Amino acid sequence: MLKPVPQPEYLDPQVAVSLARLPKKEAYLVAKQTFNGSAIDFKLKVETDLSRCRQLWQKFSPHKSLFDTWDFRHAFYLGYHEQPYFMTIIFKDEPVACLPLWYEDDNREFRWFGSWWQEDNTFFALHESLVPIMLKVLPKPTLLNAISCSPELANRFKFALDDPKYILHLTGLASADDFLTRFSKKRRYNLKRDRHKILDQNPKTIINRFADLKHLARLSMDRFHAKGEDSDWEDPGRVKTFEAVISEAKEYQPRMITTEINGQVAGVDLVAIYKGTYYLLKCGYDIANFPGLGNYTNLMQINDALRLGDIQKMDFLEISYGWKDKLLEEVPLYQYHHVA
Repeated sequence: MLKPVPQPEYLDPQVAVSLARLPKKEAYLVAKQTFNGSAIDFKLKVETDLSRCRQLWQKFSPHKSLFDTWDFRHAFYLGYHEQPYFMTIIFKDEPVACLPLWYEDDNREFRWFGSWWQEDNTFFALHESLVPIMLKVLPKPTLLNAISCSPELANRFKFALDDPKYILHLTGLASADDFLTRFSKKRRYNLKRDRHKILDQNPKTIINRFADLKHLARLSMDRFHAKGEDSDWEDPGRVKTFEAVISEAKEYQPRMITTEINGQVAGVDLVAIYKGTYYLLKCGYDIANFPGLGNYTNLMQINDALRLGDIQKMDFLEISYGWKDKLLEEVPLYQYHHVA
């Protein structure tokens, strides 16, 4: 059952309201200069029906990143069933911009549709001039994290820096050994040492045994608990979400890599492939019994991506965890927190 969502005083869901008296200056200028019309022609409407939200998503999404796909975002909806809240700007009865949000009751906050987990977030608009209007009509509080935009745009709208993401371009690489040549002798030695530790145990690699998601979750929880920390896999919604990431995939290709050593599941990685990018989504490793497995797996996945033949880039997602910033290219992301 979807929970009721608090509404801005000027806005009721499913009812289009005029924007002429909201951000007056911006609405007037954009209507005149961009659309050759009047601010009276601008209306704002909130869509909460999932099927209509999907139509808006498919209309406006740039479809460049995994996070631009409806299938991936919808998997999070299937896990959490938060109320969609797509703020749509209409000009002469045609949608010209959409801010795809949902309301998280636990946090009492609006966030991107699909939760804070999403990256490469962009403003769905036919023209950049609509972005200031979108920001001014946001409900409070709203957190827009992991925004992908130019530093110039971030500075213009006073976005704060978010955690960066980390990528590896595969152009010019024939194997993981080519990747290793980028580093100092000491770092190369350490990475190769870890790889040999695992190779000496004759690991077995299994592709797309998706039932191993349960092992991925277990291994991840065990590792976090050993450090005295909680794991997101303790959240039933997270389990349902990534089951759906696998089962609902049509726009992208899920891929699971399991490493077995002596008949024991030592590590599991969940990957998604979309438009030439290899996204490393989730992992679980038995580091206590198989030290070096993390570095071994990173190098093995580089080779896996190269063998697939049509992969140009690997996306290791946000947060360094103490190692990504040492090995990979950093890409800035931004956030905007609209509070009361």
